[in-house]
Amino acid sequence: MSEHSDAARLEALGYRQELRRSLSILGNISMGFAVVSPVVGLYAVAVVGLGIAGPAWVWALPVCLLGQALVVCVYSELASQWPLAGGAYQWSRRLTGPAFAWLSGWMWQFAVMFANTTVAYLAAPWVFTLFGATPSPRDLVLVALGFMLFCTLVNAYGINFLRWFVSLGIAAEAVASILVGLSLLLVFRQHGFSLLTETLGAPAALGSTDARAFLAVVAVGGWAFIGFDACVSTAEETKDAARQVPRAMWWALLSVGTVVILNAVAVELAHPDPAAVIAGRDLDPVTTAVVSNFGGWAPKPFVVVVLVSFTACLMASQGGAARGLYSLARDEVFPFSRQVRRVNRHKAPIGGLVAATLVSCAALPLGLNSSAMGTLITFGSAATFVPFFLLTAVALIARLRGRWTPSGAVSYGRLGTPLNALAVLWTGFEVVNICWPRTILAPVGAPWYQVWGALLGVGLVTGAGGLYLLARRPDRRMRDHDSGHGQLDELAPAVR
Repeated sequence: MSEHSDAARLEALGYRQELRRSLSILGNISMGFAVVSPVVGLYAVAVVGLGIAGPAWVWALPVCLLGQALVVCVYSELASQWPLAGGAYQWSRRLTGPAFAWLSGWMWQFAVMFANTTVAYLAAPWVFTLFGATPSPRDLVLVALGFMLFCTLVNAYGINFLRWFVSLGIAAEAVASILVGLSLLLVFRQHGFSLLTETLGAPAALGSTDARAFLAVVAVGGWAFIGFDACVSTAEETKDAARQVPRAMWWALLSVGTVVILNAVAVELAHPDPAAVIAGRDLDPVTTAVVSNFGGWAPKPFVVVVLVSFTACLMASQGGAARGLYSLARDEVFPFSRQVRRVNRHKAPIGGLVAATLVSCAALPLGLNSSAMGTLITFGSAATFVPFFLLTAVALIARLRGRWTPSGAVSYGRLGTPLNALAVLWTGFEVVNICWPRTILAPVGAPWYQVWGALLGVGLVTGAGGLYLLARRPDRRMRDHDSGHGQLDELAPAVR
């Protein structure tokens, strides 16, 4: 499809082309790959998973990957039919009423911004590792803030500049994930595969059971497989987006999922003393496995590679958040829409970038009182899985009522409805599982708001969105906008 055809398709959906449409399918995949990120996914959850459930925690990863594959099935049909930035908001308004659609978009947008908070916070310790320093909680928050501002600056120079940085991050991923993972598994393995069925007493040491510990790990493990919707965020900058965005989501999820599982297994089997992680004597099992096997020269280069990967992940995710805000603001249904919808001379959504950065930074104080890794992972995951659940549920209801029949380039036919139903069950389960307050995911002696962080975050965003909806009635503006664009749904006349 030519760029002119893409622009015409966008105009038929009620919008004009304002962003630079220059991404190929490889460029779109790179955005999704960078955000899902095997380095960020694995290194963030490995220490938490191993400490809670022992080596057996790795079995949570294929469970989470399968569940997220169900979500991608639904997303693929939607993205193919409506290839628009701000996917959850744009799709929901075509599947259900304006009020619910707006709230769904609001929740999704804050989910991405809070996920950025988590990525920035998890990246901060690696800076101190590089220099051999021990950070205080305040130091971690300040460095995370620096990460956020640097990524905002890069994003401000437009999609092509962002793509260059993301490509560098993917190269780092290839070294840190594939090469290192295969080497650990094939050359430096120190334990038999039977270790992967052992808990080494980790649940009992925390006063939990094996089943409860596994559920907690599934709550954390979901973090490793979110972010594929970044492919949707750049749909209006991707050539032939209706066909290429669904493909890019699948490539991003499955490639990252394979690498994460490979590396999780490799790290455990090559780690010299997994029991030390459970006892709290080793707070960085991934680095320990690498350094103890590759030798003393490895730590600095390895940390640099990991930092590059985290930075690329945050850049791509922040870019997606900005584009989602741009999508809401151009319909004048987001606070300060006139400022948020601004596009600069590099055709970057600069207003969305500034707003996304401010919101993401506002959540960083969660980490001020004590180490907040487990809390922030569940905080970011909960904010993401709620929109997953809302969107899959709305799509399923529209199918069952006969209001939506997928008519894009991607359709699963009769399988679409049962796959959608399974996606609703999975995401609903994960929302409850992630939001369930657990002391084992927070540091010893952590304040109450860290234990309840996920539920508080979801409640705060939902409450704020509900109040804005009642006070400003953005759903009415959505109705006015739709009535002024009779072609809003020309691609799916069955949706009414």
